[in-house]
Amino acid sequence: MKFNNYLASVSLLVGSAILTACGGGGNPQTNFNYNNNTDTETSTEVKWVAGEFTDYDQLAKQCEADGTGSALAEKLWQRSYSNDTYLWYDEIPDEDPAPYSILEYFDILKTSALTPSGKLKDQFHFTMPTEEWEQLTSSGSSVGFGFNIKIEQGSNIDRTITVTFNEPDSPAFEANINRGAKIIAIDGVNVATANDQASINVLNNGLFPSEAGQETIFVIRDFAAEQDREVTLTAQSITSDPVPLVDTIDSPTGKIGYVIFNDHIATAEKGLYDAFNELEPQNIDELIVDFRYNGGGYLAIASQLGYMVAGAQTENKTFETTIFNDKYPNTNPITGRALSPTPFYDETLGINTSVISAGLELPTLNLNRVFVLTSANTCSASEAFINGLRGIDVEVIQIGSTTCGKPYGFYAADNCETTYFTVQFKGENSKGFGDYADGFSPSTVPMLDTEIQGCAVADDLSKPLGDVSEGMLSAALYYAQNNACPETPIQQGLSRSAPQPILGSEFKVQDTRARAQLLSNRIMTK
Repeated sequence: MKFNNYLASVSLLVGSAILTACGGGGNPQTNFNYNNNTDTETSTEVKWVAGEFTDYDQLAKQCEADGTGSALAEKLWQRSYSNDTYLWYDEIPDEDPAPYSILEYFDILKTSALTPSGKLKDQFHFTMPTEEWEQLTSSGSSVGFGFNIKIEQGSNIDRTITVTFNEPDSPAFEANINRGAKIIAIDGVNVATANDQASINVLNNGLFPSEAGQETIFVIRDFAAEQDREVTLTAQSITSDPVPLVDTIDSPTGKIGYVIFNDHIATAEKGLYDAFNELEPQNIDELIVDFRYNGGGYLAIASQLGYMVAGAQTENKTFETTIFNDKYPNTNPITGRALSPTPFYDETLGINTSVISAGLELPTLNLNRVFVLTSANTCSASEAFINGLRGIDVEVIQIGSTTCGKPYGFYAADNCETTYFTVQFKGENSKGFGDYADGFSPSTVPMLDTEIQGCAVADDLSKPLGDVSEGMLSAALYYAQNNACPETPIQQGLSRSAPQPILGSEFKVQDTRARAQLLSNRIMTK
């Protein structure tokens, strides 16, 4: 089956091939003035005219930095690209770009509408340096310290930063900064009380290094420790393993597979292929997929995972139908191809051929239900997996908390060494459902389409991931045996075989997806 080369993502988000501007709509040459001293066009000047849009392919690669264009040309490219492809293009304010920098202008090219719960409908509008994006999506590499963090803050609570896991052989690992540790201060700035912009900048610059070699001083309070300690970490390139752990747990009712899946990037295709090839011959009775830190990525990988879980039940079924804005009811505005539903892929696609080739038959467990562990960081392609299986009546049991709510996706668009992400499509399952902008929530008595049978359980930072006594995993194991939520996590009658790392061992860096999730996780002034 052919691969539809686009992101689902969300989470942030969010991997895709880099696409340069092509095609487009609007009024050709509306915004151009020409100085025609001869019959030959000698120079081109662009300008903003309210309500008029030049085809974005005519504005592409007119870059300020290399002298081929100007900041205005880059901003008008953003404007035309958004007007043509943005899902809610008619909700974008058409403002004069002059007062804004290039990236500031892109920030306003989105809807300000709210979801039914009152949050912003579009929380997934961001940019990345193209070089960084290419490195992340092709190899999973990004600069950092090797810890994943959870940032909590609000008007009535002090800001806290907690480590959710670390990367083996990373600076954080070597410094014994483990799951549950709190970051108290960064380069002399107190995390809880920092509120002026200068202090906020210190925190962000310390947490999210822009280049290898950057040194940051952290004050750490280890889990259950009474005293703080100071460590200096040096940033380095961290290569992600999106599928760091696969395990088999023996229970009184059968064998339960457990897979940690952290990112739908290109290398995840082989990670999942290896994981399910390990699980398939063990005759797994139940499966738990740990999505709690998975911000999304390739939709096709979510489709493959759906097949590897459900197998024969996916035959000739639609995983997701993609819907663009009303300018393109039947055509993909980026590729120009006719729209067709995404199937459940039953073979490898070779997204990164240096990792795995195309055309290999995927293993499958042929299960009629699956457990998913979720949090607010479960986003995009991870949610599409949940929605896609529910669309073909495969039972999904949700353990954890409400997901991020991103039934939307985009193509990564490169212009002038910056890659832009703007929501361009939404996805619906085979039953026509895709309205989960407020996320999926576990419920013991589901009443709404976005409520899923399951148990509300907090992320238990006191236990290692994969430990059968960890809160979410414990609750899933109890439910698998009793078809009900536990009052407290119970591990009685469980034994755990040795964990089997897949493609090494690592998790995604710093809970940012290499800056792709900074919109939701970046520290802000209270």
